[in-house]
Amino acid sequence: MFKIRSNQVKFILILLLLVIGVVTLVFNQFLIEKLSEKERSSIELWARAIEYNGTPQNVETREDLKRVAQQMMSTDGISTEQLRQWLRVLDRVDGELANSALDFVATELIIQNRFEVPSVVVNSDMEVLYHRNLNTDELTQSFVEEFSNLNPPIKIIVATGEYSETQYVYYGESDTIQLLRVIPYIQIMFILIFAGLAYYSWSSIRDSEQSSLWVGMAKEAAHQLGTPLSSLYGWVALIRDMDPPEELFDIMHELENDVDRVQKVAERFNKIGSQPELKEHRVGPVLHRVSSYMTKRIPSLGLHAQITTDIESDARIQLNVELFEWAIENLVKNALDALDTRSKDATIILKSYVVEDECIIDVTDTGKGIDKKFQKEIFKPGFSTKKRGWGLGLSLTKRIIEEYHKGEISIKQSEIDVGTTFCIVLPIVSKRKPPKTA
Repeated sequence: MFKIRSNQVKFILILLLLVIGVVTLVFNQFLIEKLSEKERSSIELWARAIEYNGTPQNVETREDLKRVAQQMMSTDGISTEQLRQWLRVLDRVDGELANSALDFVATELIIQNRFEVPSVVVNSDMEVLYHRNLNTDELTQSFVEEFSNLNPPIKIIVATGEYSETQYVYYGESDTIQLLRVIPYIQIMFILIFAGLAYYSWSSIRDSEQSSLWVGMAKEAAHQLGTPLSSLYGWVALIRDMDPPEELFDIMHELENDVDRVQKVAERFNKIGSQPELKEHRVGPVLHRVSSYMTKRIPSLGLHAQITTDIESDARIQLNVELFEWAIENLVKNALDALDTRSKDATIILKSYVVEDECIIDVTDTGKGIDKKFQKEIFKPGFSTKKRGWGLGLSLTKRIIEEYHKGEISIKQSEIDVGTTFCIVLPIVSKRKPPKTA
């Protein structure tokens, strides 16, 4: 149930990010299109101004004014001062007809204030005639090609007398539009960062709450075991004081061992959540004890299997023996569950060796193996491939190895119907080869 809710939260976060990203891109594209339309309108206005200014206006009227001026200059009887006044009037009229006012409007108002779009005007031979918002040393043919890929050119016709010339206005994008094209990616980047931080915070809180739950359950279990354990110890002592028959001594001995075992389990539960005390120990004897204990219980599980040890180096590492034994026992139990009960060659091997300054412990079984799709989930609390199981054994083992002993645990290899090897890596204090046995 918890895993399902976790996946739902992940799905909602991803969906929310996708929606925000799509909305941001769509709205940003809408703004770019609107600004592009306004910039094209400005460029078209500038192009029309160039076209209009480049074409002489009121040609016939201005020619008539020139003829009148020539006639006046050739006519006798007009004083020099009066002739000068009339010529000034004719020049002023000719200037007004030449659209000098329009030239001011086009150059000073339209060009200077309407837009900041980089643009060039070229003739039919692609020679640059005018340019705006571009440095002279930047003018190359590549600009024209780049602008043509961004926006279609604007065609203008400039006429002079009986001749006309076709020119083209190419333009790019303003700094505003260029910035708008980058902003969505910056927004998405920050959204991803914040989403990552939010998810990390949520995961940390979830893991902390989950850890607190397991710790509370473990300590409560240890507390609940305390009362019946005390009673069992009392009954064992009472039976022994009653001088039982000799044939019951072996049973009494096994009963005491089992009570001691339950007491050890209670102590293990009680240590969960607190910093355990680590002492220097040889890893070999610990593995041998676990092998011996689990071997005695194989018949009661209805299995035909053997547990062997292969200790190549008697390395000394910092251990809390009780917790470390618990971790190895969990791995062995997991291996026993994976064995085929019908197989006569079912084997579990506990192997220890040293690589440089690290002690390597391999727990290998000849069981059914672990599917690749489950290998990343196998250590997560609550995950189990068994029909009956809490999914706590391997997660607890991982915590004991990595959090308490500062080591590492992983699946070294696993193959379906061949077997699995779990690998534990721990830093060593000192190392020496185990003594040879006769």
